Amino acid sequence: MLVNIFKSKIHRVKVTQAELNYVGSITIDEDLLDASGIMENERVQVVNNNNGERLETYAIKGKRGSGIICLNGAAARKAEVGDIVIIISYGWMTQEEAKAYKPMIVFPDENNQIAK
Repeated sequence: MLVNIFKSKIHRVKVTQAELNYVGSITIDEDLLDASGIMENERVQVVNNNNGERLETYAIKGKRGSGIICLNGAAARKAEVGDIVIIISYGWMTQEEAKAYKPMIVFPDENNQIAK
C-alpha cells in the first residue's frame, strides 16, 4: 500500500506578485525550489497565513535569487502581495519508505532568501 506523505515545504514566504492574466500556477524562485526539493511542474498546496485560503496548483521556476513568489491565474485571487504563505508538497511512498523519510523544510528570510 502507498501512503501520501508530507515531502517538503517552503515555510512562511512573502507573496511578491499576483498575476490574474496568466494560465495558472505559482512561480517560485529556483533557489527555493532547489532547497526544498520541489520540482518544476510538481503539484503543491499553498496555504495563506493572512486569510486562511488553501489552494492546489503546480510550481514553475522563477528567476534564481529573485525571491519571487507569484500566484498566477485564478490563484491570484487567493492572495495579495505581501501575504505570507506556506508551500507544501507531498509524495507517494510505501509505508516502509515513509517511516524513514525526513521532509525537507526551508525557512527563508523576510526577503524570501535562503540564509547562507
